[in-house]
Amino acid sequence: MQQPSLNPQPINKFALFELGFRPFFLLASLFSIILTSIWMATYTFGWSLPVVSVTPIAWHGHEMIFGYSIAVIAGFLLTAVRNWTGVQTIKNLPLLLLASTWLLARILPLFNSHILFEWAALFDIVFLVGLTLAILHPIVKVKQWRQLLIVSILIMITVADIFYYLGIFHIVNQGVSWGLFSGVYLIMALIFTVARRVMPFFIERGVGYQVQLKNWSFVDSSSLLFLAALWLTDVFLRQALLTALFSLILAVLHSIRLWGWHTKGIWQKPLLWVLFLGYSMFILGFILKAINFFSLYPTSIPLHAFTYGGIGMMTIGMMSRISLGHTGRSINQPPKIITWVFVSLFLGALIRVLMPVFSPSLYLQWIGLSQALWIVAFSLFLLNYWIIFVSARVDGQPG
Repeated sequence: MQQPSLNPQPINKFALFELGFRPFFLLASLFSIILTSIWMATYTFGWSLPVVSVTPIAWHGHEMIFGYSIAVIAGFLLTAVRNWTGVQTIKNLPLLLLASTWLLARILPLFNSHILFEWAALFDIVFLVGLTLAILHPIVKVKQWRQLLIVSILIMITVADIFYYLGIFHIVNQGVSWGLFSGVYLIMALIFTVARRVMPFFIERGVGYQVQLKNWSFVDSSSLLFLAALWLTDVFLRQALLTALFSLILAVLHSIRLWGWHTKGIWQKPLLWVLFLGYSMFILGFILKAINFFSLYPTSIPLHAFTYGGIGMMTIGMMSRISLGHTGRSINQPPKIITWVFVSLFLGALIRVLMPVFSPSLYLQWIGLSQALWIVAFSLFLLNYWIIFVSARVDGQPG
């Protein structure tokens, strides 16, 4: 990562399609606001969802998993793979076309047309295939075969999306459920894989003092194996006891990992503590999933610890840091508002996950408040970062 010059001079150049994080972080942020607003109007206020062929809950789940989350992943991987391999990933027209397929898949269903929904499904699959190929090309070119784990997860995410649509079109009975929940677990697998690579690096170089964080190879390998086991037993086999057992084991393994990454200096750096708290929400999700063997609360509670809390906070934290570092800005001086962005999202996650457990009579109000806090957080983020996404690097470098 290149450091900015002492007196950087911004260059007046439209740079939205110079590198993958730019369009996809912008689109992910914007559409997370739009999609959550539509979901809030539908679920909390009872408006009619203008989407045919799919239930409101299935639409909401799909758009947050295969819409928002995958867009952030696309932006991250198209940027990171260039660094890992030294090979330029797609930019300019190819990047514009890839982003356009993602955008069409989000917009077309809102026209309340069966035909346009079918086209949206096609664009959605084309996008995932195109993204996988765009990531695979530089990896194969330099023969970095260890990166194929990430490619294999992308392929499985594509298969999960296909299952979702096969369920929507009444071809596979359990397709919607298999696709959505598989998508969540696969995105978690990708986040855990990437986090192991970048979080210790970020922390060691970001706290401002010398620190050597702890990592254990048995945690790295066993945590992914047990996550795969949880995915299979929870989504396909529906084995409640094994699901609870594997969830408990994963809570322990990831607690060990996160303990090894802790140093007190992270609490002085918003770009670090947001990732730490986001990762902690995954652990909370595993604990809640294990406890819910006794059916104490709706299954959506641990699910939203994973999604709203874990995926939401990890993705906004990564977007905030990457967008600064890859445009020549100082990661030690993020926009001042970013602390409130992270606080809003973390508060929303806690409300969404914990308050319905302790005060179920106000369930709808808690959901509405958490939706509002998500919208506030991403609106503040986009207000401060959109200019970063569209403007050239401040240090004059390409990218």
